[in-house]
Amino acid sequence: MDVTHVLLSAQSIDGTVRKNAEETLKQFQEQDLTGFLLSLSGELGNEEKPVETRKLAGLILKNALDAKEQHRKFQLVQRWLSLDGNAKSQIKALLLKTLSSPVYDARSTTSQVIAKVAGIELPQKQWPELIGSLLSNIHQLPAHAKQATLETLGYLCEEVSPDVIDQDQVNKILTAVVQGMSASEGNNDVRLAATTALYNALGFAQANFSNDMERDYIMRVVCEATLSAEVRIRQAAFECLVSISSTYYEKLAPYIQDIFNITAKAVKEDEEPVALQAIEFWSSICDEEIDILEEYGGDFTGDSDIPCFYFIKQALPALVPMLLETLLKQEEDQDQDEGAWNIAMAGGTCLGLVARTVGDDIVPLVVPFIEENITKPDWRQREAATYAFGSILEGPSPEKLIPLVNVALTFMLSALTKDPNSHVKDTTAWTLGRIFEFLHGSAVDSPIITQANCQQIVTVLLQSMKDTPNVAEKACGALYFLAQGYEEVGPSSPLTPFFQEIVQSLLTVTHREDAGESRLRTAAYETLNEVVRCSTDETAPLVLQLVPVIMMELHDTLEGQKLSADEREKQSELQGLLCGCLQVIIQKLGSSEPTKYVFMQYADQIMGLFVRVFACRSATAHKEAMLAIGALAYSTGQDFVKYMPEFYRYLEMGLQNFEEYQVCAVTVGVVGDICRALEEKIVPYCDGIMTLLLKNLSSNQLHRSVKPPIFSCFGDIALAAGEYFEKYLMWAMSALQRAAELSTHAAGDDEMTEYTNSLRNGILEAYSGIFQGFKNSPKAQLLIPYAPHILQFLDGIYMEKDMDDVVMKTAIGVLGDLADTLGSHAGSLIQQSLSSKDFLNECLSSEDHMIKESAEWAKLAISRAISV
Repeated sequence: MDVTHVLLSAQSIDGTVRKNAEETLKQFQEQDLTGFLLSLSGELGNEEKPVETRKLAGLILKNALDAKEQHRKFQLVQRWLSLDGNAKSQIKALLLKTLSSPVYDARSTTSQVIAKVAGIELPQKQWPELIGSLLSNIHQLPAHAKQATLETLGYLCEEVSPDVIDQDQVNKILTAVVQGMSASEGNNDVRLAATTALYNALGFAQANFSNDMERDYIMRVVCEATLSAEVRIRQAAFECLVSISSTYYEKLAPYIQDIFNITAKAVKEDEEPVALQAIEFWSSICDEEIDILEEYGGDFTGDSDIPCFYFIKQALPALVPMLLETLLKQEEDQDQDEGAWNIAMAGGTCLGLVARTVGDDIVPLVVPFIEENITKPDWRQREAATYAFGSILEGPSPEKLIPLVNVALTFMLSALTKDPNSHVKDTTAWTLGRIFEFLHGSAVDSPIITQANCQQIVTVLLQSMKDTPNVAEKACGALYFLAQGYEEVGPSSPLTPFFQEIVQSLLTVTHREDAGESRLRTAAYETLNEVVRCSTDETAPLVLQLVPVIMMELHDTLEGQKLSADEREKQSELQGLLCGCLQVIIQKLGSSEPTKYVFMQYADQIMGLFVRVFACRSATAHKEAMLAIGALAYSTGQDFVKYMPEFYRYLEMGLQNFEEYQVCAVTVGVVGDICRALEEKIVPYCDGIMTLLLKNLSSNQLHRSVKPPIFSCFGDIALAAGEYFEKYLMWAMSALQRAAELSTHAAGDDEMTEYTNSLRNGILEAYSGIFQGFKNSPKAQLLIPYAPHILQFLDGIYMEKDMDDVVMKTAIGVLGDLADTLGSHAGSLIQQSLSSKDFLNECLSSEDHMIKESAEWAKLAISRAISV
């Protein structure tokens, strides 16, 4: 086969030629993987071949070794490991040789492929000579090969975890990289590759950063690189500093003054990509200090393992003026562009983080800037002053901020309608939203919104919703937080007199021609939902009037007109928003008997509309309709059974949707809602549902995040079906036992701990539902054989000491359920259990009243079981 010809055809502008070539490559890969990989690496390494086929060969090689999807990745790794050893050695030799190709694209692609192979082989203790041969390249080769080798080392550090490479090799890699970065390296491409490689290798440098001399050397070279004449090197060096600030925060004290000087100079004088990274350094320090202060609540006793160095507090007098200066560097069109990011925005974001880090101390440093600029003729000064004000509203205490807000509010309401500049109006609306978000609501003692100014605020926001899309979107956001602040207001809300007008204005916004810009339509529906959610009984008749309006709008999106792909996507998005709106209305009206009774006249039609939405095959709309049906089931209770014959197939469809796993997860949740609504009337549907749920658990193609809710769902089904669940008990319990074993030995990073806890919680909710479902039934004794395993699981998670509060509450509840349902059969087992007593006592003295309450109930159930 002429691989070059096929690779050229695969890039043809003729669709048919391209498709045929892709098919040929696919067949070659499936029928003869060894031959396929050898030809591609030969193509990549052949200097006589065209650049574009070499580059594509490398890309296909890379994709034959790695995939985003875990299941596929695992398959590719296994395939590579099972290849013939000689073939693999040949491929690896070709790759290493290609690193010194004079053609940049060939070298660069090869770097990535070598790193992918290393990512598979090094953890298996294969290819031990790789790092040695890369390091020997660095000293003797022409500059372009040196650059490619450093690039490879960088990618390699990205692919493998630090424990795979021993410290001696790490030291050699860091030495080579830091030498490549130093100012004495004459070639900028080499220096840039080395700086980028250091960025990827920082996670490996724990030991080196603990050694003062080595750390000083690394920090000196990084700081020198921020002064390079080449802008890409300066940017990469600042990226290293940002990474060091979070990875090695506790080692920064000796360098912080120098870093301040370097960053301040860059922010003031350097090109934007460099200045942005210099600001990012301080944002990153804020993130670290906010985390430390939150975790330790500001009281650092001797036992705190990461003291806070208060770098931000010390830098405050110089840092705040530097950041305020950046706010004046706005771009003309930044409000229209959703992905915009520039110095002014980065500076404002950092200022907001500084306010959260130091609280009240920032206020006196920012107020003079606001007062000086807020009325200036130049829009940039007015906008910067408003942005500064909005940025410091989270962090400082209400006592410090409310006097300022009371002075500023009238001025800002006037600016929102009268300022001639759209940027200023945009930022003003955003700032009002922040005022209502952080300083308005039942938690704030002195109200900033009074009877005197409420009407003016509503009038101004509704008027602003007619402004340009970006201003109108921010005005919707401000109204959202205004409504949210009245959520717990009692029987009468200050917004009641304006309810009709607010709803009408928001619906008008959703119909604007330009509502697709600046997320305006979405913002209007989100605000409408919040206004409805936080409304009081007084306005319930008006919410009822909204039902047929939203139903009609949803109905109109379902009428069959031929749409382009782009229009169809917009339509699906609109269907999702309308279903979301109906969900909130259903929850609101379903929560009190009188309105629920009236609302029920619409239930059949609404259900009919939701079922039609499923036929449109859009994941967004499908998910929202499913959630709304969950709310409808909750409201209608046992009457929901009349919809099951038609709805059941869509439930099955959702449970089988592995591709769009969020749809699958939402459907699992809705099964729970329906179980709670139908109780024993769910029984006729249990066979199908349990079969699918068990199948989902055993699939390795379903995203792992869906598995914890599936276990919880077992509990919902058992609770609803009662002793009828006997039919599935054996299967459900064996799936739960397997998962329980996995979840007690799952060490890992924070993300893994979080997942493990959600898995444990799902398992415990299942056990709880099963025990409660069998309570008072003669068949409860079927559960006795499972009790020892469940107690062992509770011991296991108690001993591991990494459960969060949610798991703690569910776990102590399960201990109580076990005693409550099994009575004397459980008593002796609980007495023999390793940690039940300690666990119970720990929960009884918990500060979390939910945990304490569960524990007191469990204590009662256990003492009854033991005394029988």
